[in-house]
Amino acid sequence: MSSEGKVIIVSAPSGSGKSTLINEALQKFPQLEFSVSACSRPKREHEIDGQHYYFLTVEQFKEQIQQNLFVEWEEVYPNNFYGTKQSEIDRIWQKGNVAMFDVDVKGGLNLKKYFGNKALSIFIQPPSIEVLKERLQNRGTETPETLNKRLSKAEYELSFANQFDKIILNDDLKTAQQEIVSIIAHFLGC
Repeated sequence: MSSEGKVIIVSAPSGSGKSTLINEALQKFPQLEFSVSACSRPKREHEIDGQHYYFLTVEQFKEQIQQNLFVEWEEVYPNNFYGTKQSEIDRIWQKGNVAMFDVDVKGGLNLKKYFGNKALSIFIQPPSIEVLKERLQNRGTETPETLNKRLSKAEYELSFANQFDKIILNDDLKTAQQEIVSIIAHFLGC
């Protein structure tokens, strides 16, 4: 089966290990290319436009929504938009590569609906909310308020896990890495 026009969508609550597993897949499969999302939040000091995100103003983002330039988009918080640009997917496909998405759960389900059987959707599940809380606390980036927000959102997001094609329980990192590689290899016909 050709991998032309295919996409791989990875979603998970914050702190589930999604980025680590995506990086493992990107290293194992040279035909995978990370799809850079657009956002309307300010660029952080270490971030590079076009590499981490396409940074747009709220006005630019809204204009591009009106022009139907997004495959999917979400207003995560008031005037805080995230989305997937059609031009980004086209850029990846023109190279003959498979687009790999790191998106929130709602965005993942929207992309799955949009791409249908050309998409593989994977949900990364933490062992428990307690483990997730511990992982987020260990990052050292959360205030008690943001931690509670993330955990509340995580509980909500976990309720959508069964709508994804595959669920990977990230209890043991090595096992989860082997599992994502195996699932993607099967999807790509490797």
